[in-house]
Amino acid sequence: MTAPTETFPEPLVGPDFGSYAPEDVRWLLTDLRDARLEAPSAEREREIQSGRANYAESLPIEYVPSPEYEALYREALAASARRIAVAVGVVTDLVLAEREGAPVLVSLARAGTPIGILMKRWAERMRGTRVDHYTMSIVRGVGVDELALRALAARHDPARVAFVDGWTGKGAIARELASALDRFEATSGIGFLRDLAVLADPGHCVRIFGTREDYLVPSACLNSTVSGLVSRTVYNRDLIGPDDYHGAKFYAELREHDVSGAFLDAVCAFFPEVDEDVARGVEDVRAGDREPTWTGWAAVERISDEYGIGDVNLVKPGVGETTRVLLRRIPWRVLVRPDAMTDVAHVLLLAEQRGVPVEVVEGLPYSSVGLIRPLDRTDGTD
Repeated sequence: MTAPTETFPEPLVGPDFGSYAPEDVRWLLTDLRDARLEAPSAEREREIQSGRANYAESLPIEYVPSPEYEALYREALAASARRIAVAVGVVTDLVLAEREGAPVLVSLARAGTPIGILMKRWAERMRGTRVDHYTMSIVRGVGVDELALRALAARHDPARVAFVDGWTGKGAIARELASALDRFEATSGIGFLRDLAVLADPGHCVRIFGTREDYLVPSACLNSTVSGLVSRTVYNRDLIGPDDYHGAKFYAELREHDVSGAFLDAVCAFFPEVDEDVARGVEDVRAGDREPTWTGWAAVERISDEYGIGDVNLVKPGVGETTRVLLRRIPWRVLVRPDAMTDVAHVLLLAEQRGVPVEVVEGLPYSSVGLIRPLDRTDGTD
């Protein structure tokens, strides 16, 4: 166990860091609000694809959403808030059972943070169970913030910790989490449970989930303005030392565009009326095959081969991941399943705004898939 003399940075809380209330979440992060980390998408993409930099060493420029896109977000939220409330209740009740009614929720920043808050509120408001909630960083290719893990182990029984994320794509983060926790236990002797709880698991990558449908989670539509005004996490050795948590920026200047609290309230408003639906959903999950099949990973490998990409990291499956491609990366193609056109209206709008071709693909296992442009393409298909 962690030596009793070891000290850790205090968690950050709002309103000094982020727009969430202190009782909603404690951030195991380093405040990098004054660091100059943003870079144009093309420059970041060259550095990432060349292998000269990890994607978490810099940040995409944080743009204010257009009025058209903000309107589409509001429409998406109105259409899906109840469905999200059901999934929140299902995944939370499953976690409560898995952790014997006393979980410590640790969401993976930043997509996991709004979901972790919703799960905390469901547990407390609908089940009368007080739940601690933290958020911490995980970086593909780097792993979990081990200082944050040691801080958690010093405060709580690791067996009570449940890691939370928003959704799965091909399952890269689920795999990264499991392997990082294996390494951490081997070096520290501290063992956390490897399972990851997510709101939506269209990739069939985890066994604790609210749904396996691939539909729009509105918090994927926007960036920091629906995530407590906090950036994606940063792991940059020039800024993060061995005694620092991974970092993130607080975009306080975007307060007038912040809808983080409104998103939470819109979903929570449905909690009282979905209790019976949640109970049925929990039973359905328990009665079904919960074991991961990694069908999403297989589909990504097939798409990578079919489109001559040669790198699964450039194939981003699912509505949430497609949205991220269009908002943060250099998109090349968007693939859409024909029966999912209504559910991906925001994806179609973003693709139109960015001039990205959309292909309708029969039999696609996801509602949509975003393809990042391979920078070595010279075939004239841009």
